[in-house]
Amino acid sequence: MSSRLGEILVKDSLISSDQLKQALEHQKKNGGRLGTVLVKLGIVSDEDITAVLSRQYGVPSINLKFYEVDPSVIKLVPQETAIRYQIVPLSRVGSTLTIAMTDPTNVFAMDDIKFMTGFNVEPVVASETAISEAISKFYGANENAEELDKVMKDLAGDEADLELAADEAEMDLASLEKAAEEAPIIKLVNLILTDAVKRGASDIHVEPYEKEYRVRFRIDGVLQNVMAPPMKLKDAITSRIKIMSKLDISEKRLPQDGRIMIKYVRDGKRKELDFRVSTVPTLWGEKIVLRLLDKENLRLDMTKLGFEPESLKKFEKAILKPYGMVLVTGPTGSGKTNTLYSSVARLNQPDTNIMTAEDPVEFQLPGINQVQMKEQIGLNFASALRAFLRQDPNIILVGEIRDFETAEIAVKAALTGHLVLSTLHTNDAPSTISRLMNMGIEPFLVATSVNLICAQRLVRRVCVGCKEQLPMPQEALLDAGFTPEEARTAQVFHGTGCAVCNNSGYKGRVGLYEVMEITDELKELVLVGASAMELKKKAIEQGMITLRRSGLTKVKTGQASMEEVLRETVL
Repeated sequence: MSSRLGEILVKDSLISSDQLKQALEHQKKNGGRLGTVLVKLGIVSDEDITAVLSRQYGVPSINLKFYEVDPSVIKLVPQETAIRYQIVPLSRVGSTLTIAMTDPTNVFAMDDIKFMTGFNVEPVVASETAISEAISKFYGANENAEELDKVMKDLAGDEADLELAADEAEMDLASLEKAAEEAPIIKLVNLILTDAVKRGASDIHVEPYEKEYRVRFRIDGVLQNVMAPPMKLKDAITSRIKIMSKLDISEKRLPQDGRIMIKYVRDGKRKELDFRVSTVPTLWGEKIVLRLLDKENLRLDMTKLGFEPESLKKFEKAILKPYGMVLVTGPTGSGKTNTLYSSVARLNQPDTNIMTAEDPVEFQLPGINQVQMKEQIGLNFASALRAFLRQDPNIILVGEIRDFETAEIAVKAALTGHLVLSTLHTNDAPSTISRLMNMGIEPFLVATSVNLICAQRLVRRVCVGCKEQLPMPQEALLDAGFTPEEARTAQVFHGTGCAVCNNSGYKGRVGLYEVMEITDELKELVLVGASAMELKKKAIEQGMITLRRSGLTKVKTGQASMEEVLRETVL
């Protein structure tokens, strides 16, 4: 096809013979398709290539840059198939599926898609560059597209061995181990792990269903489909991940937890990667979730977490007290661990004994005694806390207060000259007081032991590359919680979507913080059994910045979108 395309371009006087020769030499050295090389060298435009291909094949052309595809149509063709054949599904009308492709004469591709989807295939032509960009846009930018394609081809070659194993309802241990050690399977799992790092994912979900096997990444708090490996690879992929995380591959009926630690070189630097692995048996096989613990993403500088200056001042004052309790609250994945680790890093001095009880230990911090909980042998938060009190600690970090026993020992530790840092799952700072009392802690103990409560959330940060102002009526701003003066001047921003943020409009996350200092007036309210609403009202009077107010501050500074703040906070 390359030589024909080159000849046609020369014949149509779009390029000279010398330019064709130059492009072919470049192609020989660096690889790639001729059309892409010509566009990259600036010899012809993408539109010229598309027009020539359209005339050559007698097939309509399309400009994919301005074409939006329904996600349900994209789902009809798996990502690896789109990459392999360089095609993009565009629309479905009745039993006909229209696809954009670089080579409409590729009958193998059309037959494969027809067989896969059950629809008649109608091709339109688009340039190689446009197809590659569209695959990145609609399937999610995949830096490893070519490598994935290669792995998938290797797997296609190994189908015979894997097919036999996949047909058996219960594979024996030797078969599982053999399948997991197949080179393409190892490559595919390694690819999934490294791709997650490159994309900045926090979690990898590997999920089996009745007729689908999918891999999703959680990027900036939102899950995105990444690939759909063939169903027959399910057992091999599961076994490979379990072998890497030193789990029992023969145990499929019970949940298991493990850890993968790998070293690899990226951009000339050696990187250490740590994945926390959790498996759970579902109806159609084991679902695996890997939490990526990347030390480089751990921010230990408290000034960079997103605290408002006055909130940070209160928080630092509370953790620098010699005793008492500081609680960080919020749902799973709201950045509580990062805040606690930042606090501990701030307090970590040679003259201080810091002990932590965690389940699990997410990051290893030098100079801090970290203890991993093991429920099965009786090492839980309560028993660890009891042991800590005999270890002469200055500061104790308890991963989570889950029950009365842990809460009671933590409160006693806070009252006997220790600084206790911990987390709870509550919606906001004032409701944490009620939660402790509901656990069975006496109001006078809560009032005297708790120094400060910090509630937090993470919202997606507006992408700097495509940030633009969004006109918004004053009524909407007032409803969101802005004052009339702020509503008149506030500028609201959103991301329009660009290559940097994978067309989502968001890149990275920023924290929202509600810091409630337990003052003498609040202690009196706690002692008389005041409700969370009364505590909140008094705290706001004393200058507490609520989660919503913290969010609106981030909206005003252009860091967060109004949509994200309204989704994560309430008035």
